[in-house]
Amino acid sequence: MEDIRPIDPIAFSLGPIDVRWYGLIIGSGLILALILAMREGNRRGLGKDDFPDLMLWAIPISIICARIYYVLFEWSYYKDHIGDIPKIWNGGIAIHGALIGAIVTTYIFTKKKGISFWKMADIAAPSIILGQAIGRWGNFMNQEAHGGEVTRSFLEGLHLPTFIIDQMYINGTYYHPTFLYESLWNIIGFVILLALRKVNLRRGEIFLSYVIWYSIGRFFIEGMRTDSLMIGDLRMAQLISLALIVFSVVAIAYRRKGGFAKERYLDTNG
Repeated sequence: MEDIRPIDPIAFSLGPIDVRWYGLIIGSGLILALILAMREGNRRGLGKDDFPDLMLWAIPISIICARIYYVLFEWSYYKDHIGDIPKIWNGGIAIHGALIGAIVTTYIFTKKKGISFWKMADIAAPSIILGQAIGRWGNFMNQEAHGGEVTRSFLEGLHLPTFIIDQMYINGTYYHPTFLYESLWNIIGFVILLALRKVNLRRGEIFLSYVIWYSIGRFFIEGMRTDSLMIGDLRMAQLISLALIVFSVVAIAYRRKGGFAKERYLDTNG
């Protein structure tokens, strides 16, 4: 067995409190996403406090929903370990659960504020996918969300930095760095979504494009992972990804035929 030590998942300690890289990385992604969304929101005529106010609700609700989603599909374990349910610092949150919580929260928030849900979703879409790209590195620090077994020579053939290769050495075996594949896919998506802002799209289509892009990548990358949440013999994330792709394509086609409001992306009205 090679003498390779994993990166310590604890960044530093404050007395009895351990501050983990996982939380720091997720938090950094959220902060950067908020800053970018606020800048674009200001350019698009939203109030300077609209996104900070939304995040005050969306972040905790999304975390709770992400954990509930994960626990429900791992209930065979958690029904006998109820005390472990709150321990999200050990990993175990699902991005689809977080997205459900964020979308529902945003819909209610925009209705109460008199803001177009689709407008706010369009503004947030690039920020969301960039935050996801950053957040996957939290999985890297925890040595989770990886794929199946590979050899070191395979990873070296991808021209990966040594620190990534070494971190993919887990209990005597090397694994696919699927966290990295998804992170890179999301970064490409971020660039594409920024480019789409310059195209004459209808309101909502940038967000729906985000859903399509992310879901395509997640579908294929999920098929490589070893920790998928399952429903029978099917990977839940793949089923949801397919459903989201179909829904988004149908929604874009429907609004192109006049089924929804025809406001363009660059309008500044609510």
